[in-house]
Amino acid sequence: MTAPFALWLSFLPAIALQTGESPRESSPAHIHIGHVLKSINGPPGNVGLITILEEEAQIAARHAELATADLTGLESMQTHVRHVRHAIDPSKEPSGPGKGFGVTRAAKGVETHVQLATRSDGATENIQRHATHVATSAHNVASWAELILVESEKVLKAETAELAAPSVQRIRELAGYILEGTDADKDGQVSWQEGEGGIAQAKEHAELLARGEGITS
Repeated sequence: MTAPFALWLSFLPAIALQTGESPRESSPAHIHIGHVLKSINGPPGNVGLITILEEEAQIAARHAELATADLTGLESMQTHVRHVRHAIDPSKEPSGPGKGFGVTRAAKGVETHVQLATRSDGATENIQRHATHVATSAHNVASWAELILVESEKVLKAETAELAAPSVQRIRELAGYILEGTDADKDGQVSWQEGEGGIAQAKEHAELLARGEGITS
């Protein structure tokens, strides 16, 4: 080994420390986790999928709440339900206050990338365990988002406030499930499991996954 090359090798640990990277963080599994937690091309600002998911869900929930503010006003309900639809899926409602990415797309992206992480080089037992929890909660979110779209169609087709009101109330309920999950089995807690976990549970287990891998934000 030549002296210059040996000297260059001696700087490698310092370089890794300065960049905050470890050998594991460049593995294919960690790249997919990074798309969920840190950054991916597509969302505004190329934020991580779980970030854009929460941002869009908060917008949907806010307008779902506004839609229920006056259950006697059909026009107001329909306006805010359109705003909910835009945050859920902008391909269904092109204009509105959402970010233009959508809850449905983001939730499916989270589910896809954590599952890809489990099938990629560098997938640890920690990844396998927590990815299942994240993916299940994200799948729940996408399912509730689809139900919101179904209920929103009823609101937009309703000819009276009385006919629209039950669907508006259901949309608000589902928007809450998306953010916080729901205690479907009535055991006093909200888990990550099918039919229960929402974004809060997906984030919790994504953070546990990251901690177990030594991934920092």
